[in-house]
Amino acid sequence: MTTRRALLAGGAALVLAGRAPAAPPTSLRAALDAAAALPHDPGAALALLAGYDRKGLGTAEQLDLDTARAGLAIDQDILRRFAVDPRAKGPPHTPAHATLLLRRKLGDDVDPRAAATRLEAERRRCAARADALFARLGIAGATTGARFSALWRDPRQAYASPDAALADMNRWLAELRARVPAVVGAVPPWCLNVAANPPTAADRTAAHFGYRTLPTPTQPGGYVPDLQRLADRPASTLPSVVAHELLPGHMVQLPLEAAADPHPLRLDYAPGFAEGWAIYIERRVADAGVYATDPLAELGYLHWCLFRIGRALVDLAIHLHGLPLAEARARLLAWQGEPAYFAPFDADLGRIVQEPMTRAAEMLFALAIENGARGRSGIALARYHHVLLDHGRMRSDELARRARRV
Repeated sequence: MTTRRALLAGGAALVLAGRAPAAPPTSLRAALDAAAALPHDPGAALALLAGYDRKGLGTAEQLDLDTARAGLAIDQDILRRFAVDPRAKGPPHTPAHATLLLRRKLGDDVDPRAAATRLEAERRRCAARADALFARLGIAGATTGARFSALWRDPRQAYASPDAALADMNRWLAELRARVPAVVGAVPPWCLNVAANPPTAADRTAAHFGYRTLPTPTQPGGYVPDLQRLADRPASTLPSVVAHELLPGHMVQLPLEAAADPHPLRLDYAPGFAEGWAIYIERRVADAGVYATDPLAELGYLHWCLFRIGRALVDLAIHLHGLPLAEARARLLAWQGEPAYFAPFDADLGRIVQEPMTRAAEMLFALAIENGARGRSGIALARYHHVLLDHGRMRSDELARRARRV
């Protein structure tokens, strides 16, 4: 079994110089455990953490404490104002309740109106780029979504077999693996020991697909894609899947976070960070010119962008402004044309209703990470990425504070 000590040793390449020495972890960890055991009394949980001075803690422990305090304070506000379990699924009672749920999942710095404006600007940017590429390729349609639907029906985009799709993913993975130092910065070599893998016989029997195994210093990692419906997996869509699910996306951030061992409360109050990192990385890969000579692969990336931006926009519109589901579906159809492989329009809208502000928080985490990266390159960008990766996830307001200090 891989020990936490081994994981930490493997992740040492990302630890920044000058990290403050950690206080004895057991006392704070025990207090956080006790706070987590009081899900229906956030006030009492906050009281358990009141006596801890963050200045004497290491970076990971500071993040644990700060994140727990911020999230518990929002839970206390939700209970006081709406008398509902902050963790409960289902539509929020009011727009104010929805806003608190967004703050709970993202950070205290979020402004829903400004967030919607930024998301719409990003949607227009992606759509304009996609339309320009479609015009170059001679693919017509009344909307951006209609053009994507035409691309989906192009027989040249179809894989002959799951093995062919898997081989293509591993070809892209080899290219992206070589680009990790330039796109992200130095990472432990074991993070790169990953592959796109076929399902096992047991996976096929259980219909278990679309899952990842994280690498460790002693074991390789991998991603088993769901390739059961090849007609819904055009070749253009898979390069960005490799960037997102493998490198430099989840297989960099999640293993290093496991090594940092964040407290479960930190995971609970910054739940969309990991997805935000992977979405951000998709754009960094595209901006690095990986698809410069492959407009179809760039269109696949843009479709994923429009999918994630679109579901964030309708998440906000449904829960803050009462957008009817039929209208939300019509917007998604016009924006992206085809649903994401794992998220048919109606099923995804049902999840958005039951899990308010989850999709919005994920995309807004990606934009928060982009904000911190703006204007950085080379060593400065790698240093910023280290701040995000070395000690595990953080909330968006904490991310902004730390980005300003890099």
